[in-house]
Amino acid sequence: MQINCDLGEGIGNDTELMPYIDEANIACGFHAGDAFTMRETVALCIRYKVKIGVHPSYLDRENFGRKEIELSPEEIYLLVKKQVETLKNITEQAGTKLNHVKPHGALYNTSAKNEVVAKAIAKAVKDIDPSLILFGLKNSHSIAAAKNLGLKTAEEAFADRKYESDGSLTPRSQPGACFENVAQVLTQVQKIKADTWCIHGDGPHALEFAKALQKFKTPQ
Repeated sequence: MQINCDLGEGIGNDTELMPYIDEANIACGFHAGDAFTMRETVALCIRYKVKIGVHPSYLDRENFGRKEIELSPEEIYLLVKKQVETLKNITEQAGTKLNHVKPHGALYNTSAKNEVVAKAIAKAVKDIDPSLILFGLKNSHSIAAAKNLGLKTAEEAFADRKYESDGSLTPRSQPGACFENVAQVLTQVQKIKADTWCIHGDGPHALEFAKALQKFKTPQ
């Protein structure tokens, strides 16, 4: 069981979360973060032996990347390519390497249900580094597109988000979409199979949930 977390978003809890996660998805400036926070978060990953991932988003800092933007496949490709290359350069300068790519927010949700967007993202990842793992929602177009191009994939589930009966995430605008206690998180983890579990670093209970999952994963 791997635990991943969205970091480098200016929330201020990255250092506290690092000991309890396995994989970090680092914001690349399009929805949050900048060159300084990327370098800082990469350094933390090295210190705590956390795998480094790119968290590309729509260019939409105003809405934290959580609003879908209509773009052509070529625009999606370039959007992702630029963000992956940016963090790849910073990571290599620090003497380490990238492990994975996980789209953020609306880009993640759009790629899960839109085959054209999913293919554009997967192609950008493969063209930069075919050894990278693409994280995506279980049974989504994201995973299928990546596999069709020969990329390694990790099927992801969300420990701190509610799901609908069709397997999609409950929209954040609806009550109860984001869990508020550890019991809900642990119940979800035990009933869904996934390669990696996400905790949102910007959630008010992120550290509490990460600690609980780490303890669940490695009971004393």
